[in-house]
Amino acid sequence: MENTMENQQPDSSPHPPHPPLPLSGLRVLELGHNIMGPACGLILADLGAEVFKVERPGKGDDTRWLQGFGAGFFTCFNRNKKSLAIDLKHEQGRELFLKLVEKVDVLIENFAPGTVERLGLGAEVCRRRNPGLIFCSLKGFMPGPYAHRPALDEVVQMMGGLAYMTGPSGKPMRAGASVTDILSGGFGVIGILAALLQRGQTGQGQVVQASLFESVAFLMGQHMAGAGVSGQAPPPMPERGRTWSVYELFAAKDNQQVFIGLTSDRHWRRFCATFGFDDWAEDPKLATNQGRIEARSWFFPELQHRLQRLTKAELMALAEQAGIPFAPVNQPVDLWDDPHMNQSGGLAVTETPSGKQVKLPKLPLRLAGQTFDLRLQPPMVGEGAADILQLAGLSPTEIEALAAAGIIATQPCRHAE
Repeated sequence: MENTMENQQPDSSPHPPHPPLPLSGLRVLELGHNIMGPACGLILADLGAEVFKVERPGKGDDTRWLQGFGAGFFTCFNRNKKSLAIDLKHEQGRELFLKLVEKVDVLIENFAPGTVERLGLGAEVCRRRNPGLIFCSLKGFMPGPYAHRPALDEVVQMMGGLAYMTGPSGKPMRAGASVTDILSGGFGVIGILAALLQRGQTGQGQVVQASLFESVAFLMGQHMAGAGVSGQAPPPMPERGRTWSVYELFAAKDNQQVFIGLTSDRHWRRFCATFGFDDWAEDPKLATNQGRIEARSWFFPELQHRLQRLTKAELMALAEQAGIPFAPVNQPVDLWDDPHMNQSGGLAVTETPSGKQVKLPKLPLRLAGQTFDLRLQPPMVGEGAADILQLAGLSPTEIEALAAAGIIATQPCRHAE
């Protein structure tokens, strides 16, 4: 499916001015890589913070060059940021970084355990330079026996029970997106915002910690509680006990699939009336959800047979008319053309490293009806770094000298149209 936007003309109609973004004026350094740290920085950046992504001069962050499953990591998680390309292994680069720490409100890092400390950029060092700093450390594990371990999204999905709950018995399966990385980054944002509120009261910054493993454990809380209440460990989701009589995928006439979930007897009555199932609407054995569960051996095969007479479009149109929960089985790329995502303004046209454009989801959040738009395309290496370097008092001559020595890299900042 074609994902470029080359044939679309920019919208030249006048737009009313937006109110200031909620985090305007907040300045952030992001020592982030892969997804967890960049996701945390992305949320802050979309909300209006000035986020400087710290990466190496020259090659930049490794996610710029990933292929396969990771090919879109950089494009997805680095919009609305500027790039601060600085060599942190060089003494002059480290000292420059600490000078910049004095000018920011928040520092995010999700390096491997002990890395920032070995670089001389740990929380104690940075907070001595800036006592008001919110230092957000995103790791695989909270302090404890596992704190030294490196972690990945898939590792903690296995450890925390998410993979067990997702796959069938004996075949644990990771979720189909980096849910733990993104959730942990979101918890990091929550902690940062809470710490900023406290700083407003005390004048002091603090260390914020969020982690992958504990985030998975939080997701599993509902199943842990269920086991505590029922006395039985829950089976994987594909084998879960039946709560609703109709909560399934159905094959349509054109070999497409549609999910239908009837979670109340009101849904059932509307379903029968709209689909023309008058015989079932009048059958007392099917009048309640429990009755339909008990009649499933004969009722459900007949339901499958009846629905398979309809095409996917016909089935969805009737389900919409009936006001019951339903969904087609889409691929992620189908969201490019989804009418709701497009008409509700939920997609942002984003530039990929090759210069092509792709529509990507905005934050699933609105404040006073306002969405959070793309203001800066994912930056080139060093793009926008001069803004914070000048704020720290470096002259153009000093910036040029550091760039010539390979300690930093800078490029002018591009703004989205």
